[in-house]
Amino acid sequence: MSTTPSRRAVFPGSFDPITLGHVDIIQRALPMFDEVIIAIGVNAAKKHMWSLEERKTFLEKTFADITNIKIDTYEGLTADYCKKVGAQFILRGLRNPTDFTYEQTIAQANQKVNGVDSIFLLCSPEYSFVSSSIVRDIARNGGDYSNLVPDGVN
Repeated sequence: MSTTPSRRAVFPGSFDPITLGHVDIIQRALPMFDEVIIAIGVNAAKKHMWSLEERKTFLEKTFADITNIKIDTYEGLTADYCKKVGAQFILRGLRNPTDFTYEQTIAQANQKVNGVDSIFLLCSPEYSFVSSSIVRDIARNGGDYSNLVPDGVN
């Protein structure tokens, strides 16, 4: 008997930091899958405000009580990571048409090259303006970003 969940999705990102928009997408996706892997992509060339360890801790604190979420890190192509962990789906959130245009091409390539389908969820309206880059900008300038991120980030 296989121990791999039959419906496994990977929700990839840098999560620098995780926002309430990310949390919204993940919580709404949970009933659709047996397991969701929140996968922090490691890119040594990219400068992050929070370290990999801090970002992983933020995620672990945020989802500590949810048993069908796994937190992991990976390097390389997301679709290759999906194959490695036996995930059939990549989960992505869309805030606006620009997000869709960007994600559509990647999703089509992942499906064609690796057979991994992407599932898109529209962000709830109250989070459609929230992004990690906005949070980082507020943080860099000493502003209060606490109402944009889960409690564990502060």
